[in-house]
Amino acid sequence: SSYAEFWPVYLRAHSRAGNRCLHVIGTSLGLLLLASAIATADWRLVPTAVVVGYAFAWAGHFFIEGNKPATFGHPLWSLISDFRMFGLTLAGRLDGELRKYGLSQMKRPPPG
Repeated sequence: SSYAEFWPVYLRAHSRAGNRCLHVIGTSLGLLLLASAIATADWRLVPTAVVVGYAFAWAGHFFIEGNKPATFGHPLWSLISDFRMFGLTLAGRLDGELRKYGLSQMKRPPPG
């Protein structure tokens, strides 16, 4: 299989908005910790950044989505896809990407 085939599978594995939100939080905190590591030359923050980033993402899968993180099967593609989803979310373009793959009816929490 190819990355082009993996991407829609990755999106389906992130069907709940709460899971995607935890991914964005984890990626944001991980990037902030990496920036702090560079700014302070405190390299102990690098493994902390990785742990924090994955902890939020995996919590989303185990407690919200109820599935296994893609990291276990495709670690590199999963990492690339996490940053891709992060960028699309920040740019306000994730909904368009979901529609592109026929995933516009993704499960969302009830309003209110």
